[in-house]
Amino acid sequence: MERPRGTRDFGVAEMSRRLCLESILEKKARESGYNRVATPTFESLELFTAKSGPGVVGQLYAFEDKGGRKLTLRPELTAPVMRAVANEFRQDAKPLRLSYFGSCFRYEEFKTGRYREFWQYGAELIGASGPIGEAEMLSLAVSMLSASGLKEWEFKVGNVGILRSLLTSLNISSEIPDGGKEAPMATVMRLLDKGDWEGLSEIFSQDDLFLLKSLAELEGGIEVIGEARNLLSSVEGMDTSPLEDLEITLNALGALAPAPPKLSVDLTVARGLDYYTGIVFEAYVAELGGEGQVLGGGTYRLLHLFGLEELDPCCGFGLGFDRVLLALEKQAAKDGREEVVPGQSSGPASVVIIPFKVDPSEVLQLVGELRAKGIHAILELRSRKMGKSIQWADNIGARHVIIIGPKDLEAGTCVVKRLADGEQVEAALDAVSEGLERLG
Repeated sequence: MERPRGTRDFGVAEMSRRLCLESILEKKARESGYNRVATPTFESLELFTAKSGPGVVGQLYAFEDKGGRKLTLRPELTAPVMRAVANEFRQDAKPLRLSYFGSCFRYEEFKTGRYREFWQYGAELIGASGPIGEAEMLSLAVSMLSASGLKEWEFKVGNVGILRSLLTSLNISSEIPDGGKEAPMATVMRLLDKGDWEGLSEIFSQDDLFLLKSLAELEGGIEVIGEARNLLSSVEGMDTSPLEDLEITLNALGALAPAPPKLSVDLTVARGLDYYTGIVFEAYVAELGGEGQVLGGGTYRLLHLFGLEELDPCCGFGLGFDRVLLALEKQAAKDGREEVVPGQSSGPASVVIIPFKVDPSEVLQLVGELRAKGIHAILELRSRKMGKSIQWADNIGARHVIIIGPKDLEAGTCVVKRLADGEQVEAALDAVSEGLERLG
């Protein structure tokens, strides 16, 4: 029996890294007031076709249950969380600050960094809108990636409100024409997101195409906003308030979070999805090549897709948990480092208790007392030679061993040994933690 294609087994070392990264992300979420929620692993198929269209079915693990209901394993977590908000959390005090983490499933061709079962961490700010709220969400994303230890990543920020206003001024409709599959504005957004200038040339005049290209070619940080303001000032009917909002957001971000290694204002980031209404942002890591996006999100409206009244524009993001870990591994290998998540070895070091020629039941009270004090105490369960037990303790990453033989039990003492250099001290059985502190 082999594991299914596109899935993975995680051993002890891999799970150590994964648990550490999850802990880092959860800590950052809590610091910003976000609280964890969870949704079912499978949902109604309609939930995802309402959000992404019927074409998404080919990528889903969709099935009918014994009652004939059309269900699917969840391909992402934003729609389930919004469904839960509509069903369960709608009366909760607003704004809601929600975080979530879990496995997702998509049936697609397996590639490096892309799996059929993958994990996503995300956060949503629900029931509040405006540039300061958006800055809070951006700051959480930046803080998480910074705390993970990623280096030289790029944070791209834009605002689809700018594009929507410009395209409206250029007479691009946001309505789906009779017999059409998508609105002209959605088509243009999709082409812009792909950088398909040939396709766009069939829609726009040369002057309008030049304007769009000039906007796309603006490069840099917050100074790009001033350049865009000058570029768009001559467009009749153009609403520049999204530019002002973006400037407020980025200035607030500078106060709330550490500066990302590279901040790029990209006013043609469209995300390719028509429910985004305001800020959009993405994070990229060069070491991952074509699969380099590790985070993406923005301000959106989704509840109307479920036939429900909107609370407010919501803002959120999804973080590719597996991709962040893969990027950390690649960067660690590039730098010649072994540890790929900061703080991986943090916390109390493990202590191995070795009952040498003594029944293990005689040392259980000591093991329990050490654990009650928060010390990672591991009991040697095999009767083997002392050298073998110490070697095993070293192999599993213990810092100290506590050796208790027959004479030690009679005297009420033990030997505490530091594995790094072999230094040891004698300690009373009721004062073992002091012996550990003396060795350090």
